Amino acid sequence: MKFMPLKSTVAGLSVAALLAGAAASAQAEEKFITIGTGGQTGVYYVVGQSVCKLVNRGNKDIKCTAPSTGGSVANLNAIANGEQDMGVAQSDWQYHAYNGDTPDKFPNGANKDLRAVFSVHPEPFTVVARKDSGIKTFDDLKGKRVNVGNPGSGARGTMEVLMGALGWQMSDFKLAAELKSAEQAAALCDNKVDAIVFTVGHPSGTIKEATTSCESVLIPVTGAAIDKLVSDNAYYAKAVIPGGTYDGTDVDVETFGVGATFVSSTKTDEDTVYKVVKAVFDNFDRFKKLHPAFSNLKESNMITNNLSAPLHPGAVKYYKEKGWM
Repeated sequence: MKFMPLKSTVAGLSVAALLAGAAASAQAEEKFITIGTGGQTGVYYVVGQSVCKLVNRGNKDIKCTAPSTGGSVANLNAIANGEQDMGVAQSDWQYHAYNGDTPDKFPNGANKDLRAVFSVHPEPFTVVARKDSGIKTFDDLKGKRVNVGNPGSGARGTMEVLMGALGWQMSDFKLAAELKSAEQAAALCDNKVDAIVFTVGHPSGTIKEATTSCESVLIPVTGAAIDKLVSDNAYYAKAVIPGGTYDGTDVDVETFGVGATFVSSTKTDEDTVYKVVKAVFDNFDRFKKLHPAFSNLKESNMITNNLSAPLHPGAVKYYKEKGWM
């Protein structure tokens, strides 16, 4: 029987200890980041999952997760409270969170630590009604059963802004449901509500579900109140949902909308944001293929459009490296 010399054994243990220490150090240096999204059938969820997929694919030192959340307002409050590192939010709610002019949504006031990273896809305010409901225009929603969106969602916030512009109250509806986006298509087709509203990029899984599972149509959102909202607020714009995008609606549908934006804060370090931005734009063609709503995205628009908060230094570093700024 042969015995290993003590010196070699000690050396072996030292090497093993060094390797274990290195592994522990690497594990300790791994950074976990959370991206707030929205309902699982919405495009925000796909944005977060897509970003994390690219980040995790290209960075061994970052572990990115993108759970389903309540949406824009919930994400912005979570970022302000340090509960999320990044998130997806409507451009209008990015503006309100940074400026603190809607205390009912942002009770802590203006979040001057909020930082824009890039914008994503356009998001028309979309109304879908059961064909048998008799709803032809937005005004016809009065006296009907309407899902106005869950508290914390951008759709709910925009619906409340529009209602305020029209002088409406929740009591004007026969029922004002507060279902999450993932629940509303089933509620519409189960005849629990007459109409649903959603601020979303198209094509949308939720709207597709609603229009293929039962006879339903998209409703135009037009008129003097909408014209004034768009003219008074730079974060709103007129929008058109092309006819044929969904079953039951063959003509173009006029409405207004916002843009989806990707945000963070000064609490998230420059290197982390730089690596996230780099993962997206170094793999831009791959990113655009991850959802139909991304197919027409352009880098030049994404770093300028719909951004109300200052750009994060990590994003600026990458954009300058690319010669875009």
